Amino acid sequence: MSLLFKNVRMHQIFGANTDVGKTVLTSALVRASAAAGHSVYYLKPVSTGPMSDADDELILSLVGKHKAAVQSKCLFRYDDPVSPHLAARRANQNAAEKLLKRVVPTDDAFANTVASHIRDCAADVEQGSLSHMYIETAGGVHSPTLSGTTQLDAYRPFFLPAVLIGDSRLGGISSTIASYEAMMLRGYIVDAILLFRDDYYRNWEYLSPYFAERGIPVVSVDPPPARQPDPAADASLTESYYQTIVPETAKGAIFDVVKHLDDCHARRLAELDSMPRRTLDSIWWPFVQHGHVQREADVNVIDSAWGDFFSVYNGKRSASPSPKSSLLEPQFDGSASWWTQAVGHAHPSLALAAARAAGRYGHVMFPEATHLPALKLAERLINDGPGRGWASRAFFSDDGSTGMEVAIKMALRAFVTREAGQLGGKRRKDLGILGLKGSYHGDTIGAMDACEEGVYTCEWHDAKGYWFDPPTVSVRKGKTVVTLPPAIAAETEDGRTDVETVSLSWTDYIERALQRLKNGNGLTIAALILEPLVMGAGGMIFVDPLFQRVLIDVVRGPAHADTHRSPSEWSGFPVIFDEVFVGLYRLGLQTSSALLGTTPDISVNAKILTGGLVPLAVTLASDSVYRAFLSDSKVDALLHGHSYTAYPVGCEVANETLDIIDKLATSAPWREAREKWKVPEPEKVSQAAVWSFWDPGFVNAVSHMDHVAEVMALGTVLSIKIKDDSAGYQSHSARALLESIRTALQSDTLSPAPGGSPFGIHYRTLGNVAYFMLSLNTPASVVRAVEERVWAVLEKRR
Repeated sequence: MSLLFKNVRMHQIFGANTDVGKTVLTSALVRASAAAGHSVYYLKPVSTGPMSDADDELILSLVGKHKAAVQSKCLFRYDDPVSPHLAARRANQNAAEKLLKRVVPTDDAFANTVASHIRDCAADVEQGSLSHMYIETAGGVHSPTLSGTTQLDAYRPFFLPAVLIGDSRLGGISSTIASYEAMMLRGYIVDAILLFRDDYYRNWEYLSPYFAERGIPVVSVDPPPARQPDPAADASLTESYYQTIVPETAKGAIFDVVKHLDDCHARRLAELDSMPRRTLDSIWWPFVQHGHVQREADVNVIDSAWGDFFSVYNGKRSASPSPKSSLLEPQFDGSASWWTQAVGHAHPSLALAAARAAGRYGHVMFPEATHLPALKLAERLINDGPGRGWASRAFFSDDGSTGMEVAIKMALRAFVTREAGQLGGKRRKDLGILGLKGSYHGDTIGAMDACEEGVYTCEWHDAKGYWFDPPTVSVRKGKTVVTLPPAIAAETEDGRTDVETVSLSWTDYIERALQRLKNGNGLTIAALILEPLVMGAGGMIFVDPLFQRVLIDVVRGPAHADTHRSPSEWSGFPVIFDEVFVGLYRLGLQTSSALLGTTPDISVNAKILTGGLVPLAVTLASDSVYRAFLSDSKVDALLHGHSYTAYPVGCEVANETLDIIDKLATSAPWREAREKWKVPEPEKVSQAAVWSFWDPGFVNAVSHMDHVAEVMALGTVLSIKIKDDSAGYQSHSARALLESIRTALQSDTLSPAPGGSPFGIHYRTLGNVAYFMLSLNTPASVVRAVEERVWAVLEKRR
């Protein structure tokens, strides 16, 4: 991941094209840095072409009398002067004839090699000094690396500040700006732009004010003289050139650039160091008791993110890292950033999708209008997504909570419209929700009122409904156990609360409860709202799916069993699936309908929907629910909306996310994870198959630990409940037990984090429940490493 050292100022050199002078201008920077008294490290990760033209050797010949201050290195060298991916492939073809085939490094192996060299160089720097390091890429910004991945993506995990070498030739204005924009789309920091001063095309004249508006200096220098056939004359002329652009006086444009890059490095260090205090003085966090967060070291400063990892600043810890350690370290995003991440942070395809829609639309009004991203997303979710077979309409909103507000309004209106003959006046307001204890549907008032009183509710909360205490499922001592709530356990033969199978008829129990509710002359129940399978914020409660299915069947009544009834026709009262958290493969299923064996009348999707990049929610509804709002009067319409309804950027990103997920669902890593849980190929099994990315052996082993009450894994989710007499949301047992896991453990072996650095784990707890969550493409090596770290921490408790 990102590397940042107090005593090593590093910049990566990218080119707007090949043959734009990267090596010439990088040599000038190296020479100026050495002349200013700094030790300098030059790295050419990949070199193609004959050794006589190797940049790492050329650099040493161009720094003049400062050669002793410069260390130069190339990590991967190929003889063929072509693109690195092609040079590697051809080297394999030629070597195969001699039985000396070279393995082409994967992106991970490439990143580890580069990062290891950078760390080695940083370890050599004398304390109290400032060294400079320049890492020169090959060709243009999108030139492929050895595996074929473009350089911008292959180097992005390091998040090194960059210098862009512009193109001074005809067409160079366009290629320079295009390269810059490609770097911006991936979050790069561009500190300066250098290019040759061509007096005919004069590209610098256009680019200077263009980039000045963006706060980036453009520096132009004279191009080098033409090569001379006589080596001695050529060397003399070249040295004269460098003495001109990097003079002995240590003054001039190149020295100004070096000073500017030093200033950028110092500002970045100062800003990172100031962020914790500034945050404590200005930010009000959600779900945080600020009285518990007093120290600057408690603020998790996230400098960037890539894949499954944050890159966090560690300079405020009590045990400060040594000057030779990186001030940034990888930290596994153990909650998938509050359950939103689907394909990893900063995924370039999602960034491009966002830019595509922002460039085409920005944001546009949606009532009585349409645009392609929203239309395609609606059709996809209805016809091929969670709404397949029952939904006919898609309503867009901002996030999960607002999506649930919409769903509740839909359900209540549908119920009131059908029951119009029996409801009138005040009774239309006297409606309630049927749900489950421990449910949570968001922080907006209506969504809160659909839950019982609890830790998340506020002074205005007015619980409207009835909530069953459901049976739950977990793994204890290697066995799958159903835990019955006291009211249900009392109806069993032996009164036990923990059983491996349930013989009780859920139907009779639910029907009796609903009849008592009806006889009580309280609220009229108008809708059933469920978080299918797992109630997340309530404590990662895995609900017995059979109970949820029977509950749905009971509230729908006998009419539901009519085989001639259309799936879009609701009966009894509308059923809402809150799939904000569980939907779109978070639990290994596209929709919980597959496991429950029935479909809702209304459902809500968010979080994974946009891959964790931008907020967006979609509420799907059946045709019978939609028709409840149709009339000749506008006041009967669904008068609910948001300024950013059907935000084109969100819709485009959602479509891109779903494309990526479709490919992942048939990928080798998913197949291998299923096989561990003895689940056949998707085409050979019902979509209701239960499996997880977490290793079944690990889950079983954790369940046998004495201080673990229970464990459960499904899809990307792992939940571990710690034994605690004061269990509940206000318990700190899980947080206290896992506190050490946040910090990276130093090791001589490479970790599976990008670049191989040791990593900590960022996690969230729900009282005495610790949970961990993966993306849909978290590499198996990362999952295994997280399992090992969790196991090690739990083992210490024994």
